[in-house]
Amino acid sequence: MLKHWDTHAEYQHFISEAVTLLSPSQLKRLNSMSDSWNKLTSMNLDPVGDFLAPFYSDTGRPAIHQPQILRSLVLMLDRKFTSLTNWVAELQSDDLLAMLIGCSPGHLPPLGSYFDFIDRLWLQNPEYEKLGRRDLFPADKNKKPSSRPGKGKKLPNRHPGITKKVADYALSERGFPFHYEKALQQLFSIAAIVPSLELGLIDPDNLTVSGDGTCVHSHANPYGHRVCKCSDQGITGCMCPRHFSDPDASWGWDSDLNAYYYGHTLYLLSCHNHKYQTDLPLHIRFFDAKRHDSVSGMISLAEFRQMNPGIQVKNLCLDSAHDNYPTYNLCKKWGIRPFIDMNSNRGRPQTIPKHLDIDDDGTPLCAAGFRMVYWGYSPKRHDCKWRCPAACGKEEKCTCEVPCSSSSYGRCIYTKPDWDIRLYPPVPRGTEEYIKTYNNRTSSERVNNRILNDYHLHDMKIHSNKRYSFFAMIAGINIHLDARIKKQKQDSAA
Repeated sequence: MLKHWDTHAEYQHFISEAVTLLSPSQLKRLNSMSDSWNKLTSMNLDPVGDFLAPFYSDTGRPAIHQPQILRSLVLMLDRKFTSLTNWVAELQSDDLLAMLIGCSPGHLPPLGSYFDFIDRLWLQNPEYEKLGRRDLFPADKNKKPSSRPGKGKKLPNRHPGITKKVADYALSERGFPFHYEKALQQLFSIAAIVPSLELGLIDPDNLTVSGDGTCVHSHANPYGHRVCKCSDQGITGCMCPRHFSDPDASWGWDSDLNAYYYGHTLYLLSCHNHKYQTDLPLHIRFFDAKRHDSVSGMISLAEFRQMNPGIQVKNLCLDSAHDNYPTYNLCKKWGIRPFIDMNSNRGRPQTIPKHLDIDDDGTPLCAAGFRMVYWGYSPKRHDCKWRCPAACGKEEKCTCEVPCSSSSYGRCIYTKPDWDIRLYPPVPRGTEEYIKTYNNRTSSERVNNRILNDYHLHDMKIHSNKRYSFFAMIAGINIHLDARIKKQKQDSAA
């Protein structure tokens, strides 16, 4: 049970009282940590206390210092620590850091309380949780694939038709199974997303969301650790069961490195605030390294919508891995405008009239081979109008041997979105609006970099989806707090 959850007002009072007792050298050091100080004092954890209460029993030994533990974890990543054990030892030797999380020296939460806090927010039944130190697995559990895709290319989807099945399941509005990190995502929404909404860092009615998956390399040995005595008997290459430090990790393809990697896939939904130039994570989800981004993207989007019903996604920016018809149909059903990079391997759909010459992205070509200029959508005719590029001033002069139109307005061509939902999305490709909106997709790459490198998730010697999901969530809270501080500074300077 939760014995007592210190309110935000109590924490601020504790800090103000403790600051008056600091020595001049401690005050100087505290001022050098002003951003860390502002982060913690601006983070109101009162709503988090209400959310966490059901995770604790009404009987038994009471749990204490839970808000202090959460502040401590946020401060741990802020101070660039990658080991929880080392961080707890640092708190015990540094009274100033202990004060910042709301504890007096000698009354700090022990290391075990941190792990208990993490375990409570993981919704998997402990009996079925795979543990590297307890369970044995087949020696060939992580067999490395032999085939390699081309340079810069991603692995194809392992299961044909899986994207349609996932899209149909998402439309049923049922929760996806094995969603063990749901409580973590709910806590993240309460502690990070809701405050950012209230501060205007996220637009709930006109939101452009970007999605992308990134490789998270595990520090574990993919071949496991032997527990048998075969080597003592001179037997090499035995297939006896082994321990695997990170049993959730598997082999995946890193298209940037053009090599296989052993670990996990982190899939993020994020958004960009143009006014304050901030990039914020919206949904954090870990998947199997073999999972294709097209599947991860639909699952993440469905979970985000269920968890944040007050946020309306207007635009969705994705890379070419998501270029499939089920994703477009899902966006259409949910009233979302898709901005998805084209996969060049798809070819020309049969539904496009054969007499129409088009570019790879569906833009009509004039008789001279130039891309025609988009001239708007007609709701009455349900079609898009395209004009001659020379008549619109996009080309210096027409090079057609025979003029395609006697009018100075130039030749017009009409395309219908119903021909192909992928080639003709609500905002046509190549238009200024499409390019401007799709540029938001780089926010995913920047958020990925912040979590993996700025907050050192890649450097943490942790194992299992549970640990990775938890610390990625803490890194996400830090990013939101950074954005609040940036907004405060810009507003003060204005």
